[in-house]
Amino acid sequence: MQAVQPDQLRNIVITGHAGSGKTILAESLSLTMGVINRLGTIDEGNTLSDYSLDEIQRKHSLNTSLVNGFWNDCKINIIDTPGLLDFHGDVKSAMRVADTVLITVNTASGVEVGTDTIWEYTKEYYKPTLFILTKLDADRTNFNATIQALQDHFGHLVTPIQFPADEGLGHHTLIDVLLMKQLEFNPDKTGGMTISDIPDHHLKRAEELHQQLVEAVAETDEALMTRFFEEGTLTEEELRTGIKSALVTRTFFPVFCTSPLHMIGTERLLNVIVNLCPSPIERGPEHAICTLDETKSLIQPNPDGATIAFIFKTMSEPRVGEISYLRVYSGHIETGHELIDVQTGQLEKLGQVYTIIGQKKNPVDKLLAGDIGMVVKLKDAHTNDTLADKGTSCRISPIIFPLPMLATAIMPVTQGDEEKISAGLHHLHEEDPSFTIEHDIEFNQTILKTLGETHLDTIINRLQTKFNVKVDIAPIKIPYRETIRIASSAQGKYKKQSGGKGQYGDVWVKLEPLARDTGFEFASEVVGGVVPTRYLPAVEKGLREAITNGILAGYPVVDLKAIAYDGSFHPVDSSEFAFKIAASMAFKNAFDHAKPFLLEPVFALNVYAPEQYTGEIVGDISSKRGKILGMDSDVRMQIIHALIPQASLTTFHHALTRLTQSRARYSYSFSHYEEAPPDIAQQIIAAKKS
Repeated sequence: MQAVQPDQLRNIVITGHAGSGKTILAESLSLTMGVINRLGTIDEGNTLSDYSLDEIQRKHSLNTSLVNGFWNDCKINIIDTPGLLDFHGDVKSAMRVADTVLITVNTASGVEVGTDTIWEYTKEYYKPTLFILTKLDADRTNFNATIQALQDHFGHLVTPIQFPADEGLGHHTLIDVLLMKQLEFNPDKTGGMTISDIPDHHLKRAEELHQQLVEAVAETDEALMTRFFEEGTLTEEELRTGIKSALVTRTFFPVFCTSPLHMIGTERLLNVIVNLCPSPIERGPEHAICTLDETKSLIQPNPDGATIAFIFKTMSEPRVGEISYLRVYSGHIETGHELIDVQTGQLEKLGQVYTIIGQKKNPVDKLLAGDIGMVVKLKDAHTNDTLADKGTSCRISPIIFPLPMLATAIMPVTQGDEEKISAGLHHLHEEDPSFTIEHDIEFNQTILKTLGETHLDTIINRLQTKFNVKVDIAPIKIPYRETIRIASSAQGKYKKQSGGKGQYGDVWVKLEPLARDTGFEFASEVVGGVVPTRYLPAVEKGLREAITNGILAGYPVVDLKAIAYDGSFHPVDSSEFAFKIAASMAFKNAFDHAKPFLLEPVFALNVYAPEQYTGEIVGDISSKRGKILGMDSDVRMQIIHALIPQASLTTFHHALTRLTQSRARYSYSFSHYEEAPPDIAQQIIAAKKS
């Protein structure tokens, strides 16, 4: 296949809430372009996009997938993305390399949490955005309510271009107020769009929406505004030019209608993608960072420039190895091309270059600037890496993945599988950087942080299917601490005689409480040589070893000062070992009488939620022994600032998801230690003893 020039490319990402019709829209567009000859379905598990076993089983997209085809001499790269919030790492990586975002909205459910979240991503990446209404041929749809909800959520710049002549079962006709024509579709057939004049009973509404469209487009450009004032209207060509320009500047967000399961609106949408959505050249230069001095630069989509390509997704496949999905931002890539990984300086020689249709790889000679494809078996380059010609120091600004918050400890089912788990998680993290792996040294726990429970389940399932290792979920162990309330003194005497040289150590130690987060201090007030100076380091060592496992529940002891102030020794039997043991005995004796208590870790919590949920969230935090510090506003969100014990965070994620239907997000970080309530402390102590 001949390489496609940048002006003939359209890079589209299809996004939306789970179940809003993304995959079927990609399927419908592929069928209309002639990429496939039969429409697959989610239920049958035979769509182009959802081809992995776990996607077929769950009947949800879990990975980014690519499709490409040609329409009116343009190549359209379509990226289908997951809808579940747990897999929005893939959404952000796909959006990073697309030039236009299509947000699908189910007209039976309206604006959902995924719609809101994706809108925020489009603002972050400053991407041209179209809303695609789906399932207009289903029962209980409501076009007007959906348009109103879109405008309420995202502003008056959201403008309908089409409306259905009939909604619900049997729907097959659209009124297009840009063309000012009626579009009739033959359900379930491609190429069946019939264009005719708008019937009289729809004409008044069409003229009203056409006028709103003209005014909305005119407001985006001074020249068009002048033309509008002079003529009172704009031509179809002026509207098309104005819309394309306004999409790039995010001053206009058109709404189109489809029913992709029955091929209604698909052909018209392909025309829209070609005629209104920007090419890589029209979209403009890409932001990059010069690694030499960290200054920002702009990369022009020039096929004749230096090669700069960005890896936005990494996958591994059996018998194939690691696959790298990339977009070429400048120059070209071809088989055998030697490039430098700008991050590491390592040389990467490209193998065969492919374009992708679902899981099918099509070899190509080269890909030019603006195009999207894949290569296999790169040595060291991974997601977020930039490959460039030697001497090029610019790297594409990285994808910023959503922060994972659900922390879960995992442990091997089979003893000795720790290394297999570590290797498997490392490979899975290269495919999906939106989860993190931490190792808790204190408790020797492997902790996964994921975007949600489905995300966690998927990672555990892939560990088993790809790496043949099973893991169990375990409770995260809380790093409690022990300390004292009052000063206390005690003697520790270690005396052992078993024939020959004995052991003798005798020391008096005073424990004093210190301010919170001070740690541990040791001092000597021994006078008169009652404990020779040479044994004092052993005394300190014995005390430091003793505080690693506290007396109450075995947790480290903090925030106290230990003072050695008296004792005795034997000129023959005393030794460093004896004084180390004596010091630990003195510590335990004094600790018991110093009114010891437990400290628990407390985290600073920030919750971002719509206002209608704040009362329930505040109540839930309070029920989990949290303290509300205050609230702020952030555009459409309320921000709740609170302190919450780490032990309560383990259930907070599930409660927040349930209370807000996943419409809230949160972040947390360690704040301080404070005294655990007596009832909680007793439970912990009893559990430790048992």
